[in-house]
Amino acid sequence: MKPTVIKLERTHERWATMSIATIRMPDGKILLRDVEDHGCAAAVLPYDPLRKTALLVAQLRAAELVAVGATESLEAIAGLVEGEDDAAATAKREALEEGGLRLGALEHVATAWSMPGVSTARLTVYLAEYRAKYRVGDGGGVAHEDEEVRVVELGLKELAALMTADGVVDMKTLVLVQALQLRRPELFD
Repeated sequence: MKPTVIKLERTHERWATMSIATIRMPDGKILLRDVEDHGCAAAVLPYDPLRKTALLVAQLRAAELVAVGATESLEAIAGLVEGEDDAAATAKREALEEGGLRLGALEHVATAWSMPGVSTARLTVYLAEYRAKYRVGDGGGVAHEDEEVRVVELGLKELAALMTADGVVDMKTLVLVQALQLRRPELFD
């Protein structure tokens, strides 16, 4: 016998859905667990190997503001997988909307649970080469999404230093920068 969800009670629904899962364990014990669901997401770290730069976005994240007073979070470009899109299509769409970048090939890094203790979300992360000529717009997000997104281009060496000094604390960005360091260490000289 395996653990079984015997009841899923929806307690809140807006951008995210919160539920209480009632779970029966193999020994018959009943557990209650909170579950957050807002769908799966994709993220991409565009980098220019010639100029040794990366393109990121900075924006307000309410949870960081509440927790530590942070007014801006520097992150890899990301968004929720919507409709018929797959993760790769989402990463490319978000790169265009948020970063003003038209990306070609994506290099898959990983697909992982974001916070398996509480969330159903899985995040697929990619690296993608870009050149200055791929900038086809200003970026900054889509106005109807109520986002205040600022595009930030940083040198990879500077980005790695920020990460080491705890200046970049977003997990998807940390994973992507570390993946790029492992795959292309020469870009961080």
